[in-house]
Amino acid sequence: MVNGQAIYYKGYQSYLDGEKQIEELMASSFIQSLIISRLLFLLQSQLGNEYEPLTNEVGIQFAPKSWRGADIAILRTADFEVTDINNKYLNFAPEVVIEIDTKAELRDIANPLGYYHVKTDELLQFGIQKVLWIFTDSQKVMVAEQGKRWETSGWDEEVEVINGIFVNVSDLIKKQRK
Repeated sequence: MVNGQAIYYKGYQSYLDGEKQIEELMASSFIQSLIISRLLFLLQSQLGNEYEPLTNEVGIQFAPKSWRGADIAILRTADFEVTDINNKYLNFAPEVVIEIDTKAELRDIANPLGYYHVKTDELLQFGIQKVLWIFTDSQKVMVAEQGKRWETSGWDEEVEVINGIFVNVSDLIKKQRK
């Protein structure tokens, strides 16, 4: 929901027409889930007590009738501890947001290719320090930081997530759990 305008899941019309179940629209693909799971494991093992990574499309509300979901949001523990733990969206900015593709129906968006930029701009304007997009089709990673030039790299290049924690998506996917 942005400025009161709903952004629907891709394929929502098929659901409304009775052709698909809601789970078919909202579910992650195998590769999206694998990346999120392994990235979360990496973050939890290296962040220590200063940060808390959250997942599962955590809602971030930055204005009335304006919110976005995040695949992974990294919160500063100090912010996390002074906030009521409740059944509402976050009303403060995480340090980092990581997105893997999008499940939004882009055909309803005036500028489908600009969707990623608009969402990233909104998150940065809200106070999030860094937004990472991991694109599975093109095998690219886009990193946008407050006050810095946005950069796009391939999966085989290391990118910093936060505080010296780097990820190489290609290696992350190939990694075998021990």
